[in-house]
Amino acid sequence: MSERKVEIILRGMRENNLKNVDLTIPKEKIIVFTGLSGSGKSSVVFDTLATESRRQMTLNYPLYVRNQMPRYERPHADLMQNLSPVVVVEQRPIGGNSRSTVGTYMDIDPLIRLLFSRIGKPSIGSATDFSSQSSFGRCPKCSGFGEVIAPDLNKMIDFNKSLRDYAVKFKPLSPSGWQGRWMMTGGLFDPDLPIKDYSEEKLHLLLYGPAEGEKVYAPFHTKNGPQDHEWDGLLPRFTRLYINRDISKLKEVSQDDVLAVSTQSLCPTCHGSGLNPKVLACRINGLNIAEYDLLELTDILKELTKITDPIGKSIAQQAIPQIKHLIKMGLGYLSLSRKMGTLSGGEAQRVKIARHLGSSLNNITYIFDEPSAGLHPEEVDLLIQMLKSLKEQHNTVIVIEHDLSVIKVADEIIEMGPGAGVNGGEVIYQGKLVGLKNTPTATILNDNLQINQNPRAIQSYFTIKNARNNNLKNISLNIPKNVLVSICGVSGSGKSSLILEAFVENYPESIMVGQGGIGISNRSTLATYMGIMDDIRTIFSRSTGQPAGLFSFNSLGACPICNGKGVTKPDVAFADPVTVRCEACGGTRYSDEALSYRYEDKNIVEILALTIDEAMNYFKMPKIIKRVQTLKEVGLGYLTLGQTTSSLSGGEIQRLKLASHLQKEGQIYLLDEPSLGLHSKDNGKLLDVFQTLVNKGNSVIIIEHNLNFIAASDWIIELGPEGGEQGGHIIFEGTPEKMLNTDTLTAKWLKEGVRGHS
Repeated sequence: MSERKVEIILRGMRENNLKNVDLTIPKEKIIVFTGLSGSGKSSVVFDTLATESRRQMTLNYPLYVRNQMPRYERPHADLMQNLSPVVVVEQRPIGGNSRSTVGTYMDIDPLIRLLFSRIGKPSIGSATDFSSQSSFGRCPKCSGFGEVIAPDLNKMIDFNKSLRDYAVKFKPLSPSGWQGRWMMTGGLFDPDLPIKDYSEEKLHLLLYGPAEGEKVYAPFHTKNGPQDHEWDGLLPRFTRLYINRDISKLKEVSQDDVLAVSTQSLCPTCHGSGLNPKVLACRINGLNIAEYDLLELTDILKELTKITDPIGKSIAQQAIPQIKHLIKMGLGYLSLSRKMGTLSGGEAQRVKIARHLGSSLNNITYIFDEPSAGLHPEEVDLLIQMLKSLKEQHNTVIVIEHDLSVIKVADEIIEMGPGAGVNGGEVIYQGKLVGLKNTPTATILNDNLQINQNPRAIQSYFTIKNARNNNLKNISLNIPKNVLVSICGVSGSGKSSLILEAFVENYPESIMVGQGGIGISNRSTLATYMGIMDDIRTIFSRSTGQPAGLFSFNSLGACPICNGKGVTKPDVAFADPVTVRCEACGGTRYSDEALSYRYEDKNIVEILALTIDEAMNYFKMPKIIKRVQTLKEVGLGYLTLGQTTSSLSGGEIQRLKLASHLQKEGQIYLLDEPSLGLHSKDNGKLLDVFQTLVNKGNSVIIIEHNLNFIAASDWIIELGPEGGEQGGHIIFEGTPEKMLNTDTLTAKWLKEGVRGHS
């Protein structure tokens, strides 16, 4: 009998910046890929290993099924052997619509609905009847939304103004829309009389329409002459056209515009559940389905284990493991009805992980993209136990990670480098922790935390009073101005609610640099994102006398064969898709004519191939130099002007967003976990950016778990003591040195870091 193949073999990998890399990865181990941001970790793990595994998995299905599945192109590599099926847990925010909840995401909701349809009393009917999406199940008053939206007179109308002076503040019903013009010209109302001077009768007609049973018409002037239209009153018209219709399908107005002149209140019929009162009458052990949805997960587990009915028990036992996994990941305080969009980064990350923990399959390759992202050091321990338990079930666990405590539990470390971008793409170390020497990761393994001993003096404060956003417990506090402030605490403790909601409500001028994407497409480059591509085209246009559009691959300058894409995708029928570099332009995206013109001895492609560092010495235009300088300041000097934003790593995107805001001074910067996706080596560069910003008179407030950032701050605010309902309190305010003398969860890890990473 041949020995089981226990190694994944990858040879000649060339995706993105990989330089013909060979790797042999042991199976049934925890393998951590580390290295600087942009060094090639994702190119190995996602673009080669995961893509090829998925491609080979689809080959097991007949062609007619494969046609319905995602199609994967074979990665650029010579040999990829002994792969297992992959489960990928990415760092990207969880998508889904505004109705997506923990219960729907984890597939627990359908089971709870089934449970109620089978054993709930009085009996209702099918499981779908317990959904606010079904015609029977939805509340007749609010159509299943749980909220009643009604027009707010005082938000919609300025009674001191006339119709002509825009007394109606809602755009489609104001003079800028046809309905507003009709109100002014139809003869029913005086367009120049302030609304407050209308008679009671006229005011009622304007706002509510004619008395019941009566109809009033007013002529509307069209190109075919006047036509009579029925006048129904401002508020009934607004309700009919803009509340009772699907706002997303209305072209002339957004949902935000409608909500700006409305009030939202909990639906009195269904108390916010969105369900029909008949559905809410059905109960199990005294609780209806809406009450089930609001229970904390620890309580719902108790309810499910109480069920004795044989059918009910078998359904409950299918939901229990998923709930236990969420509790095991420290999320017992969440409810099934909690909207996914309101979770913090750390909470969302753990919900994703919990979703995959229920499988009893083995010989799977689990791939985690920075699973420690958004987690407090205390919670990283939970994560490590979970990674170990997956390995014990005979799975291979591959982790892209910068967190030192995760790196230290790896059976094998693979470090990519030596630099980033064009300077990366090689394996610079593979082996055990003890052998890790002379690499970027090795240099920071034994670094002790540097506590800021000389915090900046505080002159003035931002004030927040009685904040109650989400789980905040009516908190009031002062946040110092013009210093570096860290907001910390376990995930779900209220950090985002305090800074990204309560603070922004008080200081709307703040510049927020969040974790979201940047709307990236494969045609968006660093130069276009930073707003300097037009200037570069103008320089070319002036020096050559040609139109600026000739120097754009989205316009006149596009290669006629590939239409400016740089690649062609020939139709290969049902075979794996193939992307071929365009032979006409050699992948440059430009036509021969565009490439024949030069500025300072370089054509447009050669200029876009300049790195940020090189561009600093090439251009003379102050605006270009200033913007390129900001990219250099955030440590992106190694990237090229023409690099597509779709090829950037998470850490690079975060720094790019920060760079795009750096041209301003005297500002308030709010950053949501800026260390996300950054190697500790890069943290130093980012910290330097923050210190420079503060020195220039800006206020910088960061939500952060990274101890290096917290230790370097001038002021720390910790929320807690736990997540969810048990959070929302301020448990510490003060300097890093003062924190060393307290006993909060962050203080515990700060002290450990000062003693040295043992």
